[in-house]
Parts: sequence; structure tokens; C-alpha cells
Amino acid sequence: MTTKIGIIAIQGNVEEHFRAFEKTLAEREVEQGEKGEVVKIKHSGIVGSCDAIVIPGGESTTIGRLMQREGISEEIKEAAGEAGEGTPIFGTCAGMVLLAKEGNEEVARTGQPLLGLMDVRVKRNAFGRQRESFEVPLKMSVSDDFGFDEPFPAVFIRAPALTHAADSVEVLATLNGRIVAARQGNLLALSFHPELTADRRIHHYFLETNFFKSLTKKASRN
Repeated sequence: MTTKIGIIAIQGNVEEHFRAFEKTLAEREVEQGEKGEVVKIKHSGIVGSCDAIVIPGGESTTIGRLMQREGISEEIKEAAGEAGEGTPIFGTCAGMVLLAKEGNEEVARTGQPLLGLMDVRVKRNAFGRQRESFEVPLKMSVSDDFGFDEPFPAVFIRAPALTHAADSVEVLATLNGRIVAARQGNLLALSFHPELTADRRIHHYFLETNFFKSLTKKASRN
């Protein structure tokens, strides 16, 4: 069976995620014989055919409004279901903002649309503006089975952070006391941009722990 990963392709780091997942899937096919494809989602009617969804970094207000206009937001909410049961969703930077149930005053002031899927509160631009972008070796609390014994080269660009997470949310990494990586069931949110590096550990982690586990669940129901 060929599996399908859908990248929200309205604005932002679409091509970078597309290439990163293509390479990750190619590596998995060589190592484990699992086939997959990556598609771009620009309008409604595609989300339901995907086995996993990626919301890339970019301008979160723009992405959120365009997703609403195109009817994509409602499709994602329906696909996500209850945390742990629905389609796996991976949000980076702007994607983290959109996954959150709550935002800070800037989110409210700008009328930022939220998908409201993850039990977290998000702060936009928590590490400053564009000129204050940086890269840092980040220690992640992830099983060494995925090679995270070594820090991840995390690229932060106008990055958000989580200021609160419910007990059901697993915190995977913090920086300066702020949550920058978290998971809740089938939802994975990062402040930073793994797609801008050659390191694909996080892409493999998402596929292994969420994506293919979800496929196994689907197969068991059929």
C-alpha cells in the first residue's frame, strides 16, 4: 500500500518540507520496504485522502485565513479527531501556532485563526523578530531509538513557543524555560524548522511514532 503525506501548500516553507519528506520516505523504502508519496494541499477535497498532514512554517495569520477560505481548516479538524485517534498532524513554527487551542494577546489582537486541536497556549514571536533568528543545538527528550542522543540543530525564525501545556501533552524540548517541541497523541508541534537542515531525525520520528502507527490502526479496523 502506498501511503500519502499531505503538505499544506498555501504559503511558507512548503518546498523544504516536501523535499525533506520525499527523502525520508525514500530512506524508509530502502530500509523497511515502506512506500509513500508526498502531495501538496492547496484547496479542499485532498485532506481526507491523506494519511498524515504537515502544516509548515510561514506567516501564521495568512496561512490560517487562507486555510479557512479554502475550506481546509474544517477538513483538518475533522481528520484530526480526538488526540491520539485521528490523522497524524505535524506543525512547525506557524504550524505550532495553528494547532494550539489558545494564544497570547498578539494572537487575539491580530485575529489569528486557530485550529484548536492541541491543549496548549501559544505565544507568537516568543524569541524575537526575523533579525533575531538563530540556530542552536537542542537536546530533545525522545527515545534514543531515533538517534536523539545527540542534540538536534534547531533553526528558530520568528519562532513561537508554548507558555502552557496540559498534563496530556508530552514536552519534548524546552529552550530558556519555554516549550519548543511537544506532542499530544497524533499531534506534533515544533517552534523550529527541521526542514531547513539536512537532519531528518524528526521527520523519521513523526512517521515512525505517529504515521505508521495510525496506518496499523486503520488496517485493524478494516
